[in-house]
Amino acid sequence: MVLAVLSHSLKEEKLENGETRVVMSIPAPLAPVKAAVLPLVKKDGLPELAQKVMDDLKYDFNCQYEEKDSIGKRYRRQDAIGTPFCITVDHQSLEDGCVTVRERDTMSQERVPISELRALIDKRVNLNNLLRNL
Repeated sequence: MVLAVLSHSLKEEKLENGETRVVMSIPAPLAPVKAAVLPLVKKDGLPELAQKVMDDLKYDFNCQYEEKDSIGKRYRRQDAIGTPFCITVDHQSLEDGCVTVRERDTMSQERVPISELRALIDKRVNLNNLLRNL
């Protein structure tokens, strides 16, 4: 069953700008890593806030923290391993207490208050929701 899920999930997509990206589009409830916490840059207090977000999520979900390379490269790495959500902490996060949540499959982004982040991820990665939609 694992092989079937993995082979069905591996895709290579052509982007609008002509580049391609490798995506492991494992359904979010089955993905081993549920979210990645990514500070936009490694300075200006962003890593500290990102670490607080990571500390808030790590007991409920398998998460990764990454601050190496540009944000685009980090997104691509997370896409390739099947992480359904990337949480980006930027300079605006310091002001309004919100982070940007990027979905792997659609690449859509939305601003979410940090206080609502755990409930949002739980709703989207909960296996019960996957089974209800079958």
